[in-house]
Amino acid sequence: MFLTTKGLILREVRYKEADRILTILTESEGKITAKARGALRKSSRTAAATQQLTWSELTLFGNRGKWTVNEGSVIEGFDGLRGDIASLALGSYFSECLDAFCAEEEADAALLQLGLNSLYALSRALHDPLLIKAAFELRLMTLTGFQPNVEACVFCGKTEPEDPCLGIETGGLCCRACRRADFGLTAALDGESLAALRYVIAAPARQLFSFRLEGKGLKLLSDAAEAYLREHAERGFTTLEYWKKVR
Repeated sequence: MFLTTKGLILREVRYKEADRILTILTESEGKITAKARGALRKSSRTAAATQQLTWSELTLFGNRGKWTVNEGSVIEGFDGLRGDIASLALGSYFSECLDAFCAEEEADAALLQLGLNSLYALSRALHDPLLIKAAFELRLMTLTGFQPNVEACVFCGKTEPEDPCLGIETGGLCCRACRRADFGLTAALDGESLAALRYVIAAPARQLFSFRLEGKGLKLLSDAAEAYLREHAERGFTTLEYWKKVR
């Protein structure tokens, strides 16, 4: 069976002398694994289209649950990532997160759009990388069933808590003064970072990064988003640690 679809290359692994084993987030089939034979040869017509962090149109051949890339052309190469090691590392972190949270062979247009929009914003340097990272992490959590409940303090009911905290394990919101020991780990927020968090959860996909936040508020939002994602991923991310070294 031949299939032509668009896909974001999340991961590439060298196989034998010239092949690539790819993890692809496709438009029609969701996350799949495919082999790109000869993709590492200079003469290969699929070399560019099968690079990690490339949005490509691919012709795939499927047989007994296994996919092979027959043809490929680049739609968007996110070239801005290739010239800056920190941007490339952060883009690779986005890719690793999508790989971790996307289910096999289940198409999800919203997750694919999140990945593409985040890589585009990062490659074009449209916003502070910390802002893009935090928005990506929180929206990923929202789309995969881990949306935090930040409408009001879970203890006193205030919609604008004093010294707000996000429950890293519970996903709830509380005032620092209301926090109890059984609430678990928390991440500090302030008024601006809480407003930004609420915006990211509910914003239309095309307007995900259309908010302003800087300084202390951005740092608080970024730390909270990262801690929340890592808690629910139940694992670390090597690409994130590398980004922290080179940023």
